[in-house]
Amino acid sequence: MFTIAIHGGSGTITRSDITPEQEKTYRQALEQALVTGHAVLANGGPALDAVEQAVRSLEENELFNAGKGSVFSAAGKHEMDASIMCGHTLKAGAVAGISNIRNPVSLARLVMEQSENVLLMGRGAEEFAQLHNIPVEPDDYFYTDFRYHQLKEAQQANKVWLDHSRTNTGKGTVGAVALDQAGNLAAATSTGGLTNKMYGRVGDTPIIGAGTYANNQTCAVSCTGYGEFFIRAVVAYDISCLMSYKGLSLKEACDYVVRDKLKSIGGEGGLIAVDRAGNVELPFNSEGMYRAWRNQPGAGDVAIFG
Repeated sequence: MFTIAIHGGSGTITRSDITPEQEKTYRQALEQALVTGHAVLANGGPALDAVEQAVRSLEENELFNAGKGSVFSAAGKHEMDASIMCGHTLKAGAVAGISNIRNPVSLARLVMEQSENVLLMGRGAEEFAQLHNIPVEPDDYFYTDFRYHQLKEAQQANKVWLDHSRTNTGKGTVGAVALDQAGNLAAATSTGGLTNKMYGRVGDTPIIGAGTYANNQTCAVSCTGYGEFFIRAVVAYDISCLMSYKGLSLKEACDYVVRDKLKSIGGEGGLIAVDRAGNVELPFNSEGMYRAWRNQPGAGDVAIFG
């Protein structure tokens, strides 16, 4: 049974934060990405293709803090991160601190498949993209008034903001996980990071085992939240380990890591996960998470609030 789940960020999200019209638009965007990935699986395609295409859909929607909708760094730039992992081979690819790449998740996959590396960063990653003719866009493509005003507010407050905090209702990190008809798992994650981030800051998104992980023996995971805590807790890999070493179910592992372990160190956020049987979990310890899932029989949901 094939299954796919996607997310568009977690945080302080309540019905009072967005209008009914905005909620409808967000749900439509989640549904579009979900349908894109689900169609790949329904046609017998691999989980890797499904998660890449679902994330590309979210990267090309300015509502979400990834790709086109990425937030501004303190330098007034868009510094994007992404990763992807194959549960069958345990191969992975990631990029960090890149600019002008239309679909960072596709560059991450290229790193996985066309290099001997796992993680490339900054100018080097961009040179690698150029070598392989990865589509790029001018700065204007990534500019929105909403993101620019976010930056100015953050600079005036002298703070670095999660995109999905109460004062910034735009969506955060995006991701997808999938199980295909061949029984293979895959995960992918993409983000623009934090508004007003400095010093070349990199979060958990491109860190394999922290923000993204996939293993056919256990599960596929994509995380969203304050990345520093997810790195410290090695969240994505920890869930796989709890299933492998302690025999926990996907639900038990996710609940423990997100609601107990992560929360105990002050980490706010959530994740999406699917196991090798097609079970889906979408836990979060914040007030909401932009999320959706669907399996082969057609069961699923699109949700925003807690």
